[in-house]
Amino acid sequence: MENTETIAQLTHTIKTEIAHAVIGQSQVVEQMLIALIASGHVLIEGVPGLGKTLMVQALAKTFSGDFSRIQFTPDLMPSDVTGHVLYDMKSESFKVRKGPVFTNLLLADEINRAPAKTQAALLEVMQEQQVTLEGRSMPVAQPYMVLATQNPIEQEGTYPLPEAQLDRFLFKILINYPDDKEELHLVKHITDHKQGDKLDVSKVTTCVKPETIMMLRDHAAALEIDDKVIQYAINIVRATRTWPGISIGSGPRGGIALIRAARACAVVAGRDFITPDDVKKITLPAMRHRILLSPEMELEGTHTDRILENILDKVEAPRN
Repeated sequence: MENTETIAQLTHTIKTEIAHAVIGQSQVVEQMLIALIASGHVLIEGVPGLGKTLMVQALAKTFSGDFSRIQFTPDLMPSDVTGHVLYDMKSESFKVRKGPVFTNLLLADEINRAPAKTQAALLEVMQEQQVTLEGRSMPVAQPYMVLATQNPIEQEGTYPLPEAQLDRFLFKILINYPDDKEELHLVKHITDHKQGDKLDVSKVTTCVKPETIMMLRDHAAALEIDDKVIQYAINIVRATRTWPGISIGSGPRGGIALIRAARACAVVAGRDFITPDDVKKITLPAMRHRILLSPEMELEGTHTDRILENILDKVEAPRN
């Protein structure tokens, strides 16, 4: 097992390499890395042009794993995602043609543009890390991670993700507009001696192997955590079930997500112990897609994050 300092340097190197392609958005990049180490999947939401696809490609290039991209469309079929079995006339036998889900990092671009049946094709592989074709179960390569993107403003021709699928994402990450300095740097970087707006990850260097990512996951999973911190996470989850303005609170998977992500958060921070602040830091991305606001709150335009911030203010954290 690598020591904590070496692991912290490793995660810092990954973030530095991603920054060679992605301008700003350091919090988003860190949350993606936390999810990767926590063996979780990520739903990324943001308006077009904020670099969602570029971030995923840059993350994929930092380690020498396989990367696949699916552009979700209304006519996409489940077999286009998972693959299918076909009959080969020459060999007179059935052969399996694997779909793009058989990879290490899968980018499901604009996932809410595909109908529910096609979205559901991802459910098994996200939860079970395997695909069943014609009764035969085939595991996917490790490490495995699905990063799905969706556009929050174009709702015409989209299909909302079912609650069961939303719950399978460890994080829902929101990408906001860059600040003034970041936007200036971004425009200069994209337009300087370059033609078109092709995504460019050429400056990102591969710095880790898939086995290294698995080592980071094992290290995070083995970290000791105080029962008081676990109880704190559970208290946050339970508060969502009775909180005014929330019609449906988080299930037990919310508490599991908080602890898994908090462990990974400690690894990225270079510590071998978990603090209540780790739980607090990842509560918004880990919980914002697990609760449903009441119609009254939605009509008032109240954001889910504001409710969660109120819960964090009221739920007492352990002091030691």
